[in-house]
Amino acid sequence: MRLRLSTLALATGLATAAMASPALAQDAAPEAQATPQLIVAISVDQFSSDLFAQYRQRFSKGFTRLLDGVVFPSGYQSHAATETCPGHSTLLTGVHPARTGIPANGWMDPALARADKEIYCVEDERDPRSSSDKPVVSPVHLKAPTLGDLMKKRDPRTINAAVSVKDRAAVMMSGHDTDAVYWFGEEGYTTFLDRKVSKSVAAYNAQIASKVAAGAAEMPVPGDCARRDHATPIGDFTIGTYKFPFKAGDYKAFSESPRGDLATADMAVRLVDELGMGKDAVTDLLSVSFSSTDKVGHAFGTEGVEMCIQMNTLDTALGTLFDALDARGIDYEVVLSADHGGFDAPERQQLRGNPHAGRVDPSLTAAALEAEVARRTGVTVPSGHLFYGAGESGSVWLAPDLAGKNKQTVVASLLDVLRANPQIEAAFSHDEIMAEPMPEGAPQDWTDLQKVRASYVPGRSGEVQMLTRRGIVPGKAKPFKVASHGSPWDYDRRVPMLFWREGIQGFEQPDPVETVDIAPTLAATVALFAPAGTWDGRCLDIDATEADSCSS
Repeated sequence: MRLRLSTLALATGLATAAMASPALAQDAAPEAQATPQLIVAISVDQFSSDLFAQYRQRFSKGFTRLLDGVVFPSGYQSHAATETCPGHSTLLTGVHPARTGIPANGWMDPALARADKEIYCVEDERDPRSSSDKPVVSPVHLKAPTLGDLMKKRDPRTINAAVSVKDRAAVMMSGHDTDAVYWFGEEGYTTFLDRKVSKSVAAYNAQIASKVAAGAAEMPVPGDCARRDHATPIGDFTIGTYKFPFKAGDYKAFSESPRGDLATADMAVRLVDELGMGKDAVTDLLSVSFSSTDKVGHAFGTEGVEMCIQMNTLDTALGTLFDALDARGIDYEVVLSADHGGFDAPERQQLRGNPHAGRVDPSLTAAALEAEVARRTGVTVPSGHLFYGAGESGSVWLAPDLAGKNKQTVVASLLDVLRANPQIEAAFSHDEIMAEPMPEGAPQDWTDLQKVRASYVPGRSGEVQMLTRRGIVPGKAKPFKVASHGSPWDYDRRVPMLFWREGIQGFEQPDPVETVDIAPTLAATVALFAPAGTWDGRCLDIDATEADSCSS
């Protein structure tokens, strides 16, 4: 018989009493076996609280289980840099991007020998085999330990595994000390360059190859999605009617459609079986990041038939995973959240009562800003560029040969230009950001500067940070790229946080919480106690009885 969380809280307290030092504890007490056999940490890429609220009553498969658990509808990726890599870096480290060292999906290093000057967030750019087109994937830039890292430090028998379509999602959730990490490559699932794909994964890749070789017709439209099946014009193309057919041999179209989530669920089950996860008294950790909501959101926005098909498919994928774990008799605990939210195509927003939605002005590109600053200041540098970035990135990196008084002049002029632009909400210099203490308190009340501080990493973040106004979407619209995220607004920051374990007494708590609260909450679940200062977040009491799941 599986134990309820009230019993788990008792076991947690007993385990704490047995500790002889503040170091991470060993599970010495028999009562500590109340911990689950497996933690399943799920991220749904670009799954905003808005999408969750819109579809929660329509879910009928995997989500129904989670909705019977503990629901925090107002979780926050509290920082300003609401992108995939920094968002995933918070989920299982329990700290903001300012401490994970991941300020964005990529950052500029003007001194880098490569022509593009950009470093990918999960790239080891020091490896001579790494390039912009084919980075050598590595967790080298992640500065904080993940929960999986800490669990393996406590007991090396812990299995720490991760899977996603995206490499940066799998790497950021699993961390440094891993047993298996997979993401979707050019022809199926792949892993780190110095590791081999397992026999089971190779066999699954063969199955995928067969599916891709055959191609596929349009995906069916669930009944409740029919009302969303109509076109919205954007320039010379439309969105709102696509059903995800793909031509034979097109791996990208396969993985970037809702089918990518189905494949991720299948891969997660394969990892459980192949690695023997959840088979003994040592709790294992499986991280699963479903990427298709993000792929669909970028390509078609959030309000068309495309996203409706995706939400239905995601629900199916979750059901596949949970049913498989049930069939194996594993005692598991689930948390589901997201790396960030997202915004619909502004052209459709304008047709639906939001006249302020729009696309970023070309005057905010690096080239345009540089030309204006050069005209105002007369400053030039040997490299030919005063700065890099701006536009979509929101960050501006100064040229390495810009120094002294010229640097101060350029920064001051750039801030003047940005703050005068009607699309800019705020702009800050490095000195202004670093003078701000790390934010505390309710995340919905943070100022723009506090949001920026929480994701600012000196030496990686740009020396100037620019925030666009609500509803302004970066990038030009083109087919399969119409919407985005990355803003400091709640549609990008606010995400759901759901916890479930068999026997849990479910409840809903609307008070704002943070994604950095997930790691300390799960750590209490597995009776892992870390020294003060390990987390930026706090343990959430997910036991609705008089017991406290965070008691120590």
